[in-house]
Amino acid sequence: MDYKYSLLGSAVDEYRKRPLLLQVDDTPMNLFAVLEVKRELPRRWSTLSCFRKIRLYSFLFGLAIMFLIMASYILTGDKKGLLLTPSPYHFSSLVSPGPFAFNLSSVKDYAHIKLVVKSITSKVEFRSSRQPPELKALVNSEPHMFSVIPRKFRPGVKNPCWYEEYTGNITSDPYRTNLYARYSRRFRTVFQHLRNTFREHVFHHDGKPYRMRCLPYFYIIGQPKCGTTDLYDRLRLHPDVKFTTFKEPHWWTRKRFGIIRLSEGFHDRYPVEDYLDLFDQAANQIQGNLTAHASESPSQPNIIIGEASASTMWDNNAWMYFYDNTTKGEPPFLIQDFVHALQPDARFIIMLRDPVERLYSDYLYFGIANKSAEDFHEKVSESLQLFEGCLLEYTMRSCVYNTTVNNAMPVRLQVGLYIVYLMDWLTVFNREQILVLRLEDHASNRKYTMHKVFDFLKLGPLTKEIESEITRSPASNTRRPADKNLGPMLPITKEILRGFYTPFNEKLAKVLRNDSFLWEKNSKL
Repeated sequence: MDYKYSLLGSAVDEYRKRPLLLQVDDTPMNLFAVLEVKRELPRRWSTLSCFRKIRLYSFLFGLAIMFLIMASYILTGDKKGLLLTPSPYHFSSLVSPGPFAFNLSSVKDYAHIKLVVKSITSKVEFRSSRQPPELKALVNSEPHMFSVIPRKFRPGVKNPCWYEEYTGNITSDPYRTNLYARYSRRFRTVFQHLRNTFREHVFHHDGKPYRMRCLPYFYIIGQPKCGTTDLYDRLRLHPDVKFTTFKEPHWWTRKRFGIIRLSEGFHDRYPVEDYLDLFDQAANQIQGNLTAHASESPSQPNIIIGEASASTMWDNNAWMYFYDNTTKGEPPFLIQDFVHALQPDARFIIMLRDPVERLYSDYLYFGIANKSAEDFHEKVSESLQLFEGCLLEYTMRSCVYNTTVNNAMPVRLQVGLYIVYLMDWLTVFNREQILVLRLEDHASNRKYTMHKVFDFLKLGPLTKEIESEITRSPASNTRRPADKNLGPMLPITKEILRGFYTPFNEKLAKVLRNDSFLWEKNSKL
C-alpha cells in the first residue's frame, strides 16, 4: 500500500493515440499492476478546462478500478492471481523479485505434482563438506558480541561462566534496558525478582564489583513440532538442570537481528547482554554453590544451564538482510559458526520426527483459519512448485537457505530437510557433541530416551522418586482437540510428501547409521 502512483498519460496532441496508464514505480509487475483505462474521445468544442476534468476523472476512475480489483483478491484470499506473497518482514526494498516471479500452476492433480516431486528429487545433491568461515570474518561481523563474551571460562566449573566487572550504578536497575522485559510480560515478574536480589550476588574484588555471567552448557536446537517442549519440561525437573527464564528466546536466529514476530518487520536488535540476562537466575545458583565451596580449589558445581529454541538448528533467514551475498546465494555465516567460535565445547540435542507428519502438525499448530486436509494439500502443492522453481536457478542447498522462497512457501517444507542442516552443523562440531533423537522413540519409551539425555549431559544418578516424576509426567504441547477433529492429511498428500522427503531421509539414515530415520514404518502419534 506504500506504492506511489503516477500518470503515464500522453500529451494533448497524442491523446487520440494512447490509453491512460497507471504504473507502480519503475519495477516490473504482473498483469494486475498496470491498468488501461479507455475513455471516449473528447469533442472538438471541448475547452482545455473540460479536457483537464475528463483527464482527472479518468485518473480517479482508474485508481478506483485498481483498488476494487486488489481489494477483491485480498478479501477472497486469492493471493495467487496477484502473487501477494511478500517477505513477512515487509521490507520490500530489501527483497528483490529474483527468478521466482512466475505464475503458480492451477493444476493440483496427482500426476502434475508427482512430476514436480520427480523434478525436485532429480536435483537433490549433497556436497561433501562446507568450508566454515574464518574467525576473523566472524569477529568483524559481530564485534560487540565477541568483546562481551570471553574466550576462556572459569576453571573448575562445569557450566561456561565467568565474572564480569559491573560498570553501572549498583543501586540502579540493571535490567531497565533489557528488550526481552520490554516486549514480554512473562519476563517482568522474573526480572522484578532479579532486581530485588541483584546486590546480594555482586562479588567484590580489589574494590570493584563483579557479577557472574553464564552461557548454556547445552542447547535443544530443533526441530519445531518434534517434541522439544516435552523434552524441555522433563529436563526442567532434574535438580541439576536449569534453563532460561522461559523456553525459546530465539536470540541466535531472530532477536539479535531485531526480529520479534515475523509479520512485524525489524525492531531494535537485542544485544548479547540481554541474552545473558536470561541466565542470571541460574548463574546466581551456580555462584551460590561456588560461595558455599569457596576455597583455593572450589568444588565443581553440578548445575548446568540449558537453552531450548527450536529455530536454532535451521532458521538462518535473516542472513539475506544483514550479510553480503557473495557466496552464490548461500549464507556466508550460519548460526553454528558463531556458537562454535564462542563455545567450541557446547553440546546439542536434536529431536526429530517423520518430516511428513511434522509438516502437517506444523500446519495445524500455526494455521489461523480455514484449516482442512484439502487446504493443506493445496498449500503443499504450491510450496513444492515454489521449491522446484528455485532449483531451476540455484543449487539445492541455496534453495534450502533462500529467504525469499522460505517466506513465500505457505507451509514450511524446508524445516523437514533435516540432513541439510545436520551436515552443516557437523562441519564445525564433532558428532559426539550432537545427540539426535526421534520423537517416535520418545513417545513409546520416555525412560529410555531420558536416560540417553542424562548420559549425554553427564548428569549424576537420580533417586527413584525424581526419575519416576520425570518419565511419567504426561506429554507436553500435544495436538489441540479442535485440530484433532480435522483428522489426518489426505492419503494422496502423504504419498506426495513421502516421495519428496525420501532422498533426504535416506541420506540422514546413512549419516547417523540408523535406518529408523528412514521412517518407513511410521508410528502414528
